[in-house]
Amino acid sequence: MIIVTIKRDKQKSVTGFRVEGHANFAEAGRDIVCAGVSAVTVGSVNAVEELTGIVMDSRMKNGFLSADLPLASPAEAKAQAMLLLSALVVMLRTIEQSYGQYIQIIDSD
Repeated sequence: MIIVTIKRDKQKSVTGFRVEGHANFAEAGRDIVCAGVSAVTVGSVNAVEELTGIVMDSRMKNGFLSADLPLASPAEAKAQAMLLLSALVVMLRTIEQSYGQYIQIIDSD
């Protein structure tokens, strides 16, 4: 199962996320759940960096991705990044609605 932890600040804005595990929906190379989660998470990190200029603190290895907004980010760019990360949560929840036995999303404060 894929476990996604959404990180939030005191105002409940999304500041980062952690993804670990494998869906095991199908064999490697044909697992649409893993592919979907990988596409939206990696794509979101790339979008934050490309569109806001903020380089996320990220680590990635097989079955693991962690990405956090740096504390020292310009306010306007950080607000845009948080909006993009909120969109990521919507996309992940959409996957969870269809494939809930393969992905679990946890909100963390």
